[in-house]
Amino acid sequence: MRLFDVEEIKVHLDKVLKSRNITSKELAEKIGITEANLSILKTGKAKGVRFNTLMSICRELDCQPGDILEYRRDCDESN
Repeated sequence: MRLFDVEEIKVHLDKVLKSRNITSKELAEKIGITEANLSILKTGKAKGVRFNTLMSICRELDCQPGDILEYRRDCDESN
């Protein structure tokens, strides 16, 4: 049984950054992570995200976790 597949989580951070008129560099500086680590998250290549980081992103962007992360069930998977 498969517990978790990163490809089922879609990251919409670019869309939220654009709507808030803030750059990745500015956000990374404000939340205290490297721009490289933020880029890994933005591109969906991260294997996970700490609640601390998620909370900081949401606080700075005035958004909810669901605004930047979306779970999509694999279409081939049956219930």
